[in-house]
Amino acid sequence: MLNAHPDLTASVLIGLGWYYLLMFLMNLAWTVRSYNEDGEFSNGLPKAALWATYSSILMMVSAYHFTYPPDGFLISMPSWFKDPFDRYFSNPVLFFVLSILGYWALIALREWWTKPRVSWVLLNVSLLFMGLSLTDYDFRQIVGKPDNVPIVAMLFIVAFCTWIYFRRAVDNDRRIAEGRPLFEQENNEKVLVWPDLVYTELICMVVLTAVLIFWGIALKAPLEEPGSSIKTPNPSKAPWYFLGLQEMLVYFDPWLAGVVLPSIILGGLMAVPYIDFNKRGNGYYSFKERAFAVSTFLFGFLPLWVALIVLGTFLRGPNWNFFGIYEYWDVHKVEAANNVNLSEFFWDGLGSGVPKGTTIDRILLRELPGIILIIGYFAVLPPIMGLTILRTYFARMGVIRFLVFSNLILWMAILPIKMLLRWAFSLKYIVGIPEWFFNI
Repeated sequence: MLNAHPDLTASVLIGLGWYYLLMFLMNLAWTVRSYNEDGEFSNGLPKAALWATYSSILMMVSAYHFTYPPDGFLISMPSWFKDPFDRYFSNPVLFFVLSILGYWALIALREWWTKPRVSWVLLNVSLLFMGLSLTDYDFRQIVGKPDNVPIVAMLFIVAFCTWIYFRRAVDNDRRIAEGRPLFEQENNEKVLVWPDLVYTELICMVVLTAVLIFWGIALKAPLEEPGSSIKTPNPSKAPWYFLGLQEMLVYFDPWLAGVVLPSIILGGLMAVPYIDFNKRGNGYYSFKERAFAVSTFLFGFLPLWVALIVLGTFLRGPNWNFFGIYEYWDVHKVEAANNVNLSEFFWDGLGSGVPKGTTIDRILLRELPGIILIIGYFAVLPPIMGLTILRTYFARMGVIRFLVFSNLILWMAILPIKMLLRWAFSLKYIVGIPEWFFNI
């Protein structure tokens, strides 16, 4: 009996054969670079010998994929890895905590992971992980969807651009500490817009057009059947650039996630030039001179935007449930969401029960714990921050600019706080007043 969902087929093995062949060529070029620049071990053996050995293994793996039939094929992602990975990493709490830890490691270990050899090793590890994962049928159904392929590419592009920034920033910070000229100032030969820049842009335009044409030929357009109110897609997802916003709608009411938070994001971006008092780090890469600004931006971009896109694309499946990346998307999977409001936690914890009634005084009494918490968060916490951990910023900004700045920080922090409260304690609303269509 034929398997309707085979992990390995002849076409998959041939595709992976080309994949490992490209990896071989990449590492062959890196071997040449290592031979010219990395020197030798103490016993006289060139350090490039390690990369030559690794490249040879990749070449043999590629040949193995081209020549061996699917039955009995040995190179695949083992079940002892896939099952625990799905069990633990499909947990949104662990996923988000790991994204925060990754963000911290990105900054704290920037002098280590930006080294060319370290970053090249990390790139190879990620490519090997991708190649082995593609031997799983369910993983291929997720990452191989035509509208998901650009997101996979986007992750590598974001990593590359982040690496470029930190590589230059670490180099410039070291130059500043040693009193040497900045990278941007050293050998700074100005060129003319015409013809230098225009020729470069023309070449990039032609190459990008060719890539898009071949992309359109190789991948079918992700069009579905005509829209129907009787049968809707499951899951029904927004375009990838709105997946972060769609994920926010899980934790906040539409008026907050769809109107207030995007407006605050746009207003905050417009306010940044008037809030920022740091004149250093303009026109050149630097982290130490712009540590707070860069850290805040990366926190909003990586854990709160890119990670939410990954979450919504690869982990959110039918019925908006969480699935592992090697797990079959079963439409029959149902998980009960027994979410409760803060008022229920508070009044039931006191043993008095939630106050009943629809009059204004009863509603305000019922939601009093949440109202006090929200007022304390946005009104009491900023002065405390200005007198303690952000005392320097308060002294240099003044009252008005600091209040705007601190409230923007608090609004940015409210999303991960609400997400963790929902996942850890099934908290639905801090303030829940459906009678007035006002929920936070």
